Amino acid sequence: MRDTKVIAPHLLDWYDRHARVLPWRVPPGGGPNGAAADPYRVWLSEVMLQQTTVAAVKAYFERFTTLWPSVQDLAAAPDAQVMAEWAGLGYYARARNLLACARAVTAAGGFPDTRDGLRDLPGIGAYTSAAIAAIAYDAPETVVDGNVERVVARLFAVETPLPAAKPELVVLAETLTPRNRPGDYAQAMMDLGATICTPRSPACGICPLIDDCDARAAGIAASLPRKTPKAAKPDRSGIAWVARHGDAVLFEERPAKGLLGGTLAFPSAHWDGRDLPPPGIAAWREIGHVRHVFTHFTLSLQVMLGDLDGPPTRGRLVPLRHIDRSSLPGLMRKVWDMARADIAA
Repeated sequence: MRDTKVIAPHLLDWYDRHARVLPWRVPPGGGPNGAAADPYRVWLSEVMLQQTTVAAVKAYFERFTTLWPSVQDLAAAPDAQVMAEWAGLGYYARARNLLACARAVTAAGGFPDTRDGLRDLPGIGAYTSAAIAAIAYDAPETVVDGNVERVVARLFAVETPLPAAKPELVVLAETLTPRNRPGDYAQAMMDLGATICTPRSPACGICPLIDDCDARAAGIAASLPRKTPKAAKPDRSGIAWVARHGDAVLFEERPAKGLLGGTLAFPSAHWDGRDLPPPGIAAWREIGHVRHVFTHFTLSLQVMLGDLDGPPTRGRLVPLRHIDRSSLPGLMRKVWDMARADIAA
């Protein structure tokens, strides 16, 4: 096993000089006057970054922290407003858990400062609890995301394919975690994977751990970590109804649990396991199909347009002038983009 006295000092020295500047991060060694990271900002960024890139998250993070500067502010926010601001980040269960967690933290008087305490909060799992504990409280916790998995797989030349290799990579990562500056170390490992030890064409020549990497020594760094081939995504189909009534369009709130949970959407059926009838319209006409890729399947959604005979029996009417495209989830944005041209014609 490697000695952390070899890995950590080299990596921290590199991080002190090359740390990425991110809106949720304090500089290496602490913020102004050595202040620690704000657990609210660390938690919010980590939740947003799940299944999403840093580039995509920056604008969302800055908007959220402008609207809700503290966890107490977020806890007091209306659900619908938070869901609308989340639109476009995907995985809407995260937004629901975000509110539940903010309210639990506010009720408790603040964030717990231990990994176990953090993990008891809604929506916080093994990775996120370790990240908050390390980064916000400088606890010697091991933080393993996709970037860290890649770095560790190469350092130890682990050839077992992912995801089967995950437990082994966590154990190996734990042997490297230092007790000195564990928060900076965790972020340094992430930065190394994001900027140098990249998935393709790793820049081994400028890596601060060049002399410690078994995969580089064996000439196999670029091929690691190996991955088990993914099964092809199945195809699904469904239908979405764009129902007009005067100068308004019918929307409904998606069920809290499930795909696009809690978001504002056009009535739809079949693609998500729900077999709902269309809104009460005598005649519909097809205006096209939209295609959308989810994590586990690919969707072709038939878009139908019609005019309501009277007040709706489900959902609610939203005046055309109040429809905010940016507040809709990605799939429904595509439906609206298709329907809007017909409605305006």
